[in-house]
Amino acid sequence: MYARLGRELARERRVFVYDPPGHGFSEGRPAYPACISHLTDHLAAWLERAGLVGVPVLGHSLGGEVIIDLAARYPSHVSALIACAPTGIPENPSVRMQLLRLLRDLPRERLALLWPGLRAYWRCGGVCMVRLARDQEAHMTGPLLGQVRVPTLLLDGLADPVIRSWTVRRIQEVLPDAVVRQIPDAPHALTDTHPRAVAAYTLNFLKDLDL
Repeated sequence: MYARLGRELARERRVFVYDPPGHGFSEGRPAYPACISHLTDHLAAWLERAGLVGVPVLGHSLGGEVIIDLAARYPSHVSALIACAPTGIPENPSVRMQLLRLLRDLPRERLALLWPGLRAYWRCGGVCMVRLARDQEAHMTGPLLGQVRVPTLLLDGLADPVIRSWTVRRIQEVLPDAVVRQIPDAPHALTDTHPRAVAAYTLNFLKDLDL
């Protein structure tokens, strides 16, 4: 999901690509992670261990929700956020609705993403995915939004049936220092389908902040 974007960003920046527990090649354990807060706490601990406290962080989809949670609960750990099609906030659809939206999105994605994407979902496992999706319905990120005090870039793919533009705009209304950039024809996995556009917006955002 982040490989193509990581290569683009690495032209100008040192990039760390993080796999949360139970995702990618990072092993979780039974019943962990059980909720979004577990993912946030693990990311905070990883940033501390890696000596990266205070860096800009980028997250896509559920990762976008996690980094906003991180900025609210661990404000010293980040200097800026780049949230690409962040899920769950302020809209928390049912698990069934999330699945239907993802199915609608599949034909819009790159075919080359299909196999590695399926492998990643297989490694994560259906139980973990449903557990995290259900937690989104109760996750208190909405109230936490008002606690975010770092500059935030929200990236909105205009061909994304999963996270719609009105959701991104509602997030912007609550975040005190958020800007929105829209990418035409970008589906939900915009980090994969439009890595150059995402990288360009990200790098320009960070340059404007002198970060």
